[in-house]
Amino acid sequence: MDVYLETGRLWLRRFTADDVDLLTGLDSDPEVMRFLTGKPTPREEIENVVLPQLLKVYAEHRELGTFAAYHKSDGAFIGWFGMQPTREPKMVGVGYRLNRTAWGQGYATEGTRALIDKAFGELGMDRVVADTMAVNHRSRAVMRRSGLRFVRVYHEVFDDPLPGTEFGEVQYAVDRPTWEAGRRA
Repeated sequence: MDVYLETGRLWLRRFTADDVDLLTGLDSDPEVMRFLTGKPTPREEIENVVLPQLLKVYAEHRELGTFAAYHKSDGAFIGWFGMQPTREPKMVGVGYRLNRTAWGQGYATEGTRALIDKAFGELGMDRVVADTMAVNHRSRAVMRRSGLRFVRVYHEVFDDPLPGTEFGEVQYAVDRPTWEAGRRA
């Protein structure tokens, strides 16, 4: 197993073309998808769109992408963490999607903190950002616990908006000087 990143309780690896079932299982839970699409992602879409896009990011950005997350203790797949390229050089976006069985155990914060540390400590990034729906209070709490700070509320137009879309999206971020100051504290 080629480990991309390791934390106290997790290890992350790149997805492969053989991981359709993992992603389909994760995206089949309507609660997992509640603030994303509001509905399960069809297997065909995972096979033909989602997974090819994940693999493309690896090819174009050697150290970035979406990474399968596993418990170190028992090897169980719990979801994924992502560190994505943005239009801005030296800035990445972080995010995660976890199985419901992993919710409320601190994994989201643990994995997100590790990605932020890698972004600044190993990859030389200057800024890390994350976005979610304003009504997604659990993800907003993870962002705060991970060291990200509220930046703004913004509104997007969707063809088929989810409940809560009217309250907008929120962005959180941390820059290198703030991250460094936090590490010294």
